[in-house]
Amino acid sequence: MLAVPVRRVRTVINVCFAGITGWAAQPIVEAIGRTDDLVLTSGVSRSAAGQSLVQVTGKNSTGLVFATVAEALASTPTDVLVDFTSATAVKVNVWTAVEAGVHVVIGSSGLSAEGYADLDRLSRDRAVGVIAAGNFSVMAAVLRRAAAMAAQHLARWEIIDYSSDAKSDVPSGTARELAETLANIHEPEATIGDANLHGPAEARGAAVAGTKIHSIRLPSFVVSTEIVFGGPGERLAVRHDAGPTADPYVTGTLLAVRHVADVIGVRRGLDSLLFD
Repeated sequence: MLAVPVRRVRTVINVCFAGITGWAAQPIVEAIGRTDDLVLTSGVSRSAAGQSLVQVTGKNSTGLVFATVAEALASTPTDVLVDFTSATAVKVNVWTAVEAGVHVVIGSSGLSAEGYADLDRLSRDRAVGVIAAGNFSVMAAVLRRAAAMAAQHLARWEIIDYSSDAKSDVPSGTARELAETLANIHEPEATIGDANLHGPAEARGAAVAGTKIHSIRLPSFVVSTEIVFGGPGERLAVRHDAGPTADPYVTGTLLAVRHVADVIGVRRGLDSLLFD
């Protein structure tokens, strides 16, 4: 008998982008338009609600921009919500999508470790996948992986979180995620205890999952994350700097969109896709 070739059907993933008018949207939307397996079906932006995707993105996309995620999901077919909004909007957006059975890729900061634990329980109940990364840059994921490897052998570290003066949430999602990742290995050994300080304890930074984080907010920075390991007579610093465009986040975001449905529940960090 002659073997009959099996025709493989490529699955098309319908994407809703929350934050469609935001800084990160343009290069990611352009990249979606160049694929044959991802389709942008709707966007979310209060300022552009009612406009077409063509008007907002300048790309040949059918569909509309809605004021809320709830309206977008009720009006268009959606497999994955991509959220690049803000710390004040992300929780409502994400919970709305998960409740509706839609997978979610989160690129916004603002959710705490407790919030992610609640989201994990909800997403498992709804059989939905969620991938959240404080930074979808592949290089930032390598930094996180390298820091985790170093923390297995080194006792003390602190994190410096640099962002522009327009970023109000502190620390950044990248820095918070890094601290919480390292806490799964072990918390850093204490250096000077707050009770032994002479001066305001705030000068030593905020403790997140046991790690001291120092958030710098000044013009000229975009998002930079530095972790410094210190030991007797030596020091190791690992740093990632992002430039003025969102281009570094394109590859990681598309990878997350394609694989978010593979595992039910919340996965934290792009490195969960790259290395695990």
